[in-house]
Amino acid sequence: MPEIIDIGIEKLMQTLRERGLPDGLSLDERRARMEDIGTRFPAPQSASINPVKIAERPAEWVCDPDTDDGRVMLYVHGGGYVQGSLASHRNLVFEIARSMKGKVLNLDYRLAPEHPFPAAVEDTVNAWAELLEMGIDPKKASFGGDSAGGGLVIAALVSARDKGLPMPSCACCISPWTDLVGSGRTMDTKALEDPMVNRAALKFFSDFYADKEDKSHPLISPLFANLAGLPPLLIQVGTAETLLDDSRRLATRARYAGVDVSYAEWEGMPHIWHIFAPLLEKSRKAIIELGEFVERKTG
Repeated sequence: MPEIIDIGIEKLMQTLRERGLPDGLSLDERRARMEDIGTRFPAPQSASINPVKIAERPAEWVCDPDTDDGRVMLYVHGGGYVQGSLASHRNLVFEIARSMKGKVLNLDYRLAPEHPFPAAVEDTVNAWAELLEMGIDPKKASFGGDSAGGGLVIAALVSARDKGLPMPSCACCISPWTDLVGSGRTMDTKALEDPMVNRAALKFFSDFYADKEDKSHPLISPLFANLAGLPPLLIQVGTAETLLDDSRRLATRARYAGVDVSYAEWEGMPHIWHIFAPLLEKSRKAIIELGEFVERKTG
């Protein structure tokens, strides 16, 4: 049994500020920096990791042994659509799988700038369609994602809905990036508080991802999409995030469209604080909240 550690949010925030924002780094350097997360926080040896290929993309089923094989989540990682991998998010995916008492498909969707929009949306929707063809029960299934992956969850749901595919039972968005235009007030009001994300980094990512498309396109910035008919959503966001308004406005617009929304702001938490579960009790509590939500919605 691993030792339970809680370094406290003050120490974590200090460490993140000392690490600094990635301004001035090349794309390769940014990608290596994110891969370092997987090195620092690997999934435990007890985790069941089963590599597969789905919709012509690498993926892996991640779970705790002896879990409920019927309850599944399709997970898409964050990283601004240009970085992140199965390895960088493997431990977070494992913690989610353990919390929801099911298994999670960790999807390696195509990244920009090599594969700009709509590649990530297409890969996610195609993976969902293939899961359905495999016999996955949508009533026992969910979507999940963090940051850009949280926005991708919404975009993929909108696209899948428009294609007539069944909706999963629910979806979970961790610190979702839903407005690539960058029109939220907290992009500026939280700039000095957020140690992880700033306007310059988001422009770096969004320019690569949107390429020649308008950044307000509803599948690029799903905040501006028609959200009617989407399944129940859980949105978790920290109050120390420049992207706080992306979550607030998503919750408001989804509710206005008739979507059942569970919305939670976590005081003082930074962007995707869940990824620090090995170090922070509040990270683990947020993952437990997420897992309980999925359990309730999938039965």
